[in-house]
Amino acid sequence: MLSHEINIKNVFLLQNKTLLSLFYNITIKLLSFLAFLLGGIHKKLRLGQKGRKESLQLLKQSLSPSDKVIWLHCASLGEYEQGLPVFEALKTHYLEHKFVLTFFSPSGYEVRKKNPIANLVVYLPLDNKSTVDSFLNITNPKLVVFVKYDLWPNYLQELKRRHITTVLISALFRSSQPYFKSYGGWFKKLLFTFDHIFIQDSESKALLESIGYTRCSLSGDTRFDRVRNQLKTDNSLDFIAKFKDTKTCIVAGSTWPEDDVLLIDYINASSDSIKFIVAPHNIDPKQINRMLKKIQKPALLYSNYKNETLENKSVFIIDTVGLLTKIYNYADIAYIGGGMGSSGLHNTLEAATFGVPIVIGKNYQKFPEAKAMLIKGGLFSISNHVSLQKTLDRLVVNPQERKELGQTNKDYITQNKGATEHVVAEITKLY
Repeated sequence: MLSHEINIKNVFLLQNKTLLSLFYNITIKLLSFLAFLLGGIHKKLRLGQKGRKESLQLLKQSLSPSDKVIWLHCASLGEYEQGLPVFEALKTHYLEHKFVLTFFSPSGYEVRKKNPIANLVVYLPLDNKSTVDSFLNITNPKLVVFVKYDLWPNYLQELKRRHITTVLISALFRSSQPYFKSYGGWFKKLLFTFDHIFIQDSESKALLESIGYTRCSLSGDTRFDRVRNQLKTDNSLDFIAKFKDTKTCIVAGSTWPEDDVLLIDYINASSDSIKFIVAPHNIDPKQINRMLKKIQKPALLYSNYKNETLENKSVFIIDTVGLLTKIYNYADIAYIGGGMGSSGLHNTLEAATFGVPIVIGKNYQKFPEAKAMLIKGGLFSISNHVSLQKTLDRLVVNPQERKELGQTNKDYITQNKGATEHVVAEITKLY
């Protein structure tokens, strides 16, 4: 009787997984069709759709069956920056290999489609079975590295079936995710397709072990190595130095409208002795113009700063990408966007490595580095106009405190470097 009950349960679970798989594959087809319909009016969808159509052809033109390929995948720009130290180390270790880098999001691909890490950068084709087979037949990767999230079931299952070494780096898990729920069997299966998972914190390791996954190691966050390496490069920007002059400079990086509402009020009421640099996450001209109309201080845009006298301006809006990391070198105080809304807090470590105090919004609970810096004292969380004004005013008038708090953040970066070395050492054992 017990055996019969177990068999019935197994059949039910098998059917349930089959139905989930069928539902997923139908959903992928529907999303593809929806992207086609909306591509004409949505720029990011249009870019992604066009890029994905070209991916397989570009791969065919650039690769031969004799090539030894390492495939690196990132969802977007943030994951790329997180994986970059590992990519660079693998590049020096596997000199005879070709590297294929894929992005899912246009915000990653369009910024990093040309870089020295990869021989070829393409959009990841959609996760339907026929396309997955075509992609893997062309690339025939020997090693695959996924960064943090963006786990695609058909790709992962086919990589496992083909016995291709596949790892996940800089992973971060939460108990609320379906992998760790009673109904999450189909999702858990995805994690078991990886030959090894490198995780950022002990809580994630405990969660994996709770579902029986043991091929994991606590490596830390590779972003610490990434931002630490930034100090070894030339971070000087003459035009920013001229704009800042000798005044206190607040740099607001990767801001969203929810952040801008608070910041603009503070800017308009601030002393002329403070300079502001604002780098919005979305550099859409319409959004930038709306911001400009609300700012009552003398302001200019990066796109036309050469026609302006920098020293006479109070606000510098960076309406381009790729400069923010260097701009933090000139910050006395940094405000990092994303935390006032639901879009997600942006990278606080980029500013911390330059030794500046940091201010963020109220929603930071999913970001362990922000929580750690908050506890250490070098980072402040604000929730409204009043708390923003109080925090910034305190930091503006206390340069010695700014210096001490900034050093606390810089020390935090130094104390947590080394993840890349661990990850690469383990990968070379697997492949």
